[in-house]
Amino acid sequence: MANPNLTPLEDALDHLLSEAPVVTQIETVALANSLGRVLAENHYVPADVPPADNSAVDGYAVRKQDLHGDQPIPVSARIPAGEAPKPLEPGTAARIFTGSEIPEGADSVVMQERIEVTDGGILVQAQVDEGQNIRRRGQDLTRGDLALAKGTQVRPNEMGLLASMGAAQVAVLARLKVAILSTGDELVDPGTPLGPGQIYNSNRFTLIGLLSEAGCEVVLCETLRDKREATRETLLRAAESADLIITSGGVSVGEEDHVRAVLEESGSLSLWKMAIKPGKPVAFGAIGGTPVLGLPGNPGSVLVTFLMVGMPYIRKRQGRNPKALSGERIPADFAISSASVRREFVRARKEPRGSEPVVAAYPNQSSGMLSSTCWADGLAVVPENTTVSPGDLLTYYSFAELLS
Repeated sequence: MANPNLTPLEDALDHLLSEAPVVTQIETVALANSLGRVLAENHYVPADVPPADNSAVDGYAVRKQDLHGDQPIPVSARIPAGEAPKPLEPGTAARIFTGSEIPEGADSVVMQERIEVTDGGILVQAQVDEGQNIRRRGQDLTRGDLALAKGTQVRPNEMGLLASMGAAQVAVLARLKVAILSTGDELVDPGTPLGPGQIYNSNRFTLIGLLSEAGCEVVLCETLRDKREATRETLLRAAESADLIITSGGVSVGEEDHVRAVLEESGSLSLWKMAIKPGKPVAFGAIGGTPVLGLPGNPGSVLVTFLMVGMPYIRKRQGRNPKALSGERIPADFAISSASVRREFVRARKEPRGSEPVVAAYPNQSSGMLSSTCWADGLAVVPENTTVSPGDLLTYYSFAELLS
């Protein structure tokens, strides 16, 4: 049975994505600095790539009809890469190298391993098919075609493709500016000696890493003390410089959980409490016109909710082209005997078992177990109201896919 007080994941995502305005500011960056950025415009092919027929191998350019069994054929030219060749003389071959332009009159290239060089010329020692070992003009890209669409996130692959079209600079969307606010008087920064009741602020650094992987710019990192007015002042100040505020902690029902209360009093709160485990106390609202995503305080919950809720929202804000998660269906190597009304995201990893992989779960799934997130390589999904026995097929998402 579903809990009517908890919002299903799909409903929460539908709401968040409907409230996810795309960044509109455009920047022009050098191609060398474009990795991870999102293209702000379509890129059409300005000229055929390659610009001319060229050789795929080192060898000899010939005209098939000039080959006559065991009769040698003289070599009349040498064509290094980067030089425009003269037409091939009838009845001859041309020495050619990988990437060299095919001379007019040649219709095939024979790789050098299939050639015997004699005093009278070359002997071809293989079957020759017209067009073999020739990369045709426009084979990769044809002038006028759409090569890369607006909203594409640039990987090394796209950098190379843009370079092949002669692009030295590209227009990209500005990075999403994010403020990270951690809540709790008990939090201290690493490098500071711990006092009684204090703990190190690990969530800040988890979120800095996740946001860096996601291509965002962190513009503010502060700790919210457990005071209502201090929380309000810091949230309003963060709203002035950030496109998005992410908080950790302070969204539950405790007397010192002020983030949710401030959003209700001084901004808006449109989502609170989701039907996922870990991570039930997720909040979404706005203050000072800036969206606020409130994550739970437990470190395991921070990772899960950021990946499953925060990343889809961030991708939409970044203008990235939508891409559905595919995951993998893998047999479980663990058991869950007690069904939950919430969808559970188990910190897990793939492990070999014979000829097929299985998905293994970290033994302690407490949301406070940060070590579990380092042991794991992804999340296994246990549907609502479901128990798990070894061998049951579960959907598994790798961290790499969830962050891509």
